[in-house]
Amino acid sequence: MRVVPPAARGYILCAVLAASACAAPALLRPAATPWAAVAVLAVLYAGCELVKVCPPAGRRVPEGIGSFFPVLLAAVFLLPPAAAALVAMPGGYAATVTDPPVRVRRVWHAAQQALAAWTAGQVYGLLNGPATLGAGPVGRTGPPDQAAGRIADFPYALLPAAAAAVAFCLVLTALEAGVLAAAERRSAASVRRRPPAAALALVPHCVHGLAGLMMAVLWRSPYGLPAALLVLLPMYISCWVFAQYHREHAAHRATIRALVQAVDIKDRYTRGHSERVGQASAMIARELGMAGERLEVVRIAGILHDVGKLGVPTRLLRKDGPLTPEERRVIELHPEYGHEIVRGIGFLGEARSAILHHHERIDGSGYPYGLAGAQIPELARVVAVADAFDAMTSTRSYSRARPVPAALAELERCAGAQFDPAMVSALTDAIARHGWHPVVTSDEDLQVIPAGDAGNAGAAGPAGNSADSGDGAARAPAAAGQRPVPAGESGRRRGGGGGGGRG
Repeated sequence: MRVVPPAARGYILCAVLAASACAAPALLRPAATPWAAVAVLAVLYAGCELVKVCPPAGRRVPEGIGSFFPVLLAAVFLLPPAAAALVAMPGGYAATVTDPPVRVRRVWHAAQQALAAWTAGQVYGLLNGPATLGAGPVGRTGPPDQAAGRIADFPYALLPAAAAAVAFCLVLTALEAGVLAAAERRSAASVRRRPPAAALALVPHCVHGLAGLMMAVLWRSPYGLPAALLVLLPMYISCWVFAQYHREHAAHRATIRALVQAVDIKDRYTRGHSERVGQASAMIARELGMAGERLEVVRIAGILHDVGKLGVPTRLLRKDGPLTPEERRVIELHPEYGHEIVRGIGFLGEARSAILHHHERIDGSGYPYGLAGAQIPELARVVAVADAFDAMTSTRSYSRARPVPAALAELERCAGAQFDPAMVSALTDAIARHGWHPVVTSDEDLQVIPAGDAGNAGAAGPAGNSADSGDGAARAPAAAGQRPVPAGESGRRRGGGGGGGRG
């Protein structure tokens, strides 16, 4: 069982005491509390959580349906703040918890949501939100009649409801950041440097607030509770669709990760190369103005560009000596193998053509089809530059890394023959603006060349050879005590050269 640090225990205890103080007025003045509405909303909110914890036999409850905040926000709009805090407690305690200590986490969730609901209720009251709703009794279930109430005052009802939803989101986020800082023994400043969770959660919370407002309006309307419950069905369906969307993206990421890991296991010389090529490809694409889904496709294309190595015999990928012409021809089949491997993966889209053509050259002397110029797909031209750049700047046990300026100079020298000049220029501009900070990979356990020796690795190959092309270009002299690299071996074993070799 994981031990909760004393600071986190103290923080949680303070939150529980504060939540109890917020809910106490509802218990101390029971006559002023609409207990029927409190009971209905508390059972409804807790039921949404319990259905996830204890699904019906033989049924699978979609992920992401718990924490049904529209119900809780409806309680904020319909009830006094103290009563809204009471509604939050059973559902917060029933929330799904997988990590230990389970009981402490349940208590924390109950206190956190109660404090958020109480704060949202206070904000809603300060902005005169209750007056913008109809005057009908809360919890009416009988048939409609003319005197039951009046229509809510739109659009004025939207402002206090939106403010309450924002306050609810901010309190949840602030409390979560605080408990993380206490549990992980980090300063508040380090927590603030994390991605803006409140900003990311604000939109869904506002949507939940709108649904909660509709539920509250219908509840106070002549149609009462049955009409209010109808709001939950489309919200449940939308939550289910949203959860399916995220589950599909998680499956996509898992597929990509599995393919990359398989390549890294098979070709130990290029461990981490795929992720770095994906990072450099995204930098180039962003500099070219790509955004959104296309930017993500470029990054995935860079990550999966060498997946065809899975179809190449391992003995060739790990061969110590130079490759024979026949072996070279087998190696040069890896783009086609890669395209065949991913052809049935529909979500890759345009990335498939980049995997197939990332070894084509602008002058038409590349492979597998000898395409030239604009015939080469744009994403393939992006990946080709990123691939060669990482091959030249990565340290391997058999070759030294070039300095970034030397690698960029070599790319510029080969622009127009091997590489698209626009892609080379985009990478140069991106690195000048943001620098090159490659992701941490498993390459760290390989030999690191001292900084003073790195400059010796910048010598270009024979005239006419391209950057790290596998034909002997960009060979690095052997370090002291290191085995000399046979002519032509460095480029082929780097795995990521622009024009040929092992990848």
